[in-house]
Amino acid sequence: MEILYNVDEKYLQAIEELSYGELPKALHLFNEIIDTDPNYARAHYQLGYCYFYEFKNYQTAGYHFKKCIELDPAFPDSYIDYLKLLVTLKMHKAISVTAEKAFLIPGVNLVELYELMGNHAEQQQDFIAAKEQYEKATLITTDQTAYGNFQEHIKRITAKQKSKEKVMYVYKEE
Repeated sequence: MEILYNVDEKYLQAIEELSYGELPKALHLFNEIIDTDPNYARAHYQLGYCYFYEFKNYQTAGYHFKKCIELDPAFPDSYIDYLKLLVTLKMHKAISVTAEKAFLIPGVNLVELYELMGNHAEQQQDFIAAKEQYEKATLITTDQTAYGNFQEHIKRITAKQKSKEKVMYVYKEE
């Protein structure tokens, strides 16, 4: 067995274990890191990621994502996944607060953030805000496929807006 001398080496080993599909080993290493250094933000992020996507343990995932953001607010990866969790749990106030912070952090994928906020607004049936978010994503994406997807989102929103319009019938005498 290799001897890992510090938490950074353990972290890299845990990431490697994840890439090989060794989730139990990776979780063990991430937890060892947290035991050694409770303020190691990236280990909290990885634990949040695993608990959210692999185990659907939303409470534990939320704790680790939030802890990561508290410890290292400039770490961009944590915001999108934490917001996905908040949207899943329909925690509207927390979504707004976290999204405001995320827009200010360099390195956060703005295209993905706009799409996520558009999806959230659409779920809330706030079609004006949803359309606005999708349009912002359309303006900054450089991926042709993503651009087409956003155009489809905008068409869908427009159709939903039209379906919610009141219908007025006019009686015409001849």
